[in-house]
Formats: sequence, structure tokens, C-alpha cells
Amino acid sequence: MRRTAILSTFILLFLCFFASPSAAQVSIRLRVIQAFNSGATIDVALRDVYDQLGSLFSFRSYRLLRDENLALSADRSFEIPVHPGRAIEVTLVGQRKGMIEIRVKIKREGTDILNTQVRLFPGRTVLIGGPKHGEGVVIFALSAST
Repeated sequence: MRRTAILSTFILLFLCFFASPSAAQVSIRLRVIQAFNSGATIDVALRDVYDQLGSLFSFRSYRLLRDENLALSADRSFEIPVHPGRAIEVTLVGQRKGMIEIRVKIKREGTDILNTQVRLFPGRTVLIGGPKHGEGVVIFALSAST
């Protein structure tokens, strides 16, 4: 009887400390941005990431193509088309202490051309330079919703 109680307590503690933290749902914001060199304009919807864009990329114009709020859970991936033949897939990997870890795949005609994991912290944005789009490229801005 005592052995069963100890084993049950151990299992409960194990589940509390080591159960997948990604079982809960989290919200992230995904922005798809076109960067190009013709003209010199910045979409007003990108003013919060303007400094970051300018310090990482050498384009003169940035235009918001898509702005999505995604509710991620461990058992669900989101695949969002960027333009014909190109898509981004986002999957929740885990979360703890305010940090969200996600897997990001950029696909070209169904084949992964980028497969990486990023950590998102509240108030911070991660930028990923993506595939060519028109006269420029696509940049993905990922941020944890607060």
C-alpha cells in the first residue's frame, strides 16, 4: 500500500514538472512584409519594427502584405500562403516562463527551404528574411502576443 502511494506521488510530481508545457494555447502575430528598393516608403503598419528592419536589411521600401494573429497549440500547425508556390508553416514547440518556442518552415512548392526554431519573448519581434517576391524579398515578422 505504501509503495503504491509513493509511486502515485512520484507519477503526479513527474506529470506536474515534466508534462508538455505546450498543451496550452498561445497567440502569436505573424506579419508578411515585402521589402524592395524601388521608391523609399515604409508602411505605417510597420512603424514598430522600422528600426529593426533598417538595421538588418538593406532595402529602401517595406510594405505589409499580410497580418495574422495565430492561436497555436501543440497539436496544430498553421500554413499560410505567401504567394503562389510559397508558404510559411508555424508550429508551437513549447512554452515556459513567458517564452514561446515555435518551429518555422518556409516552403517552396511543398518542399522545406528553411526549417528552424525561434524563441519569442513578449515585447520582442523576430525577423526572418525569406524568399524572393516581385522585385524584392519577403520578410516574416513574428512576435508573441502580450
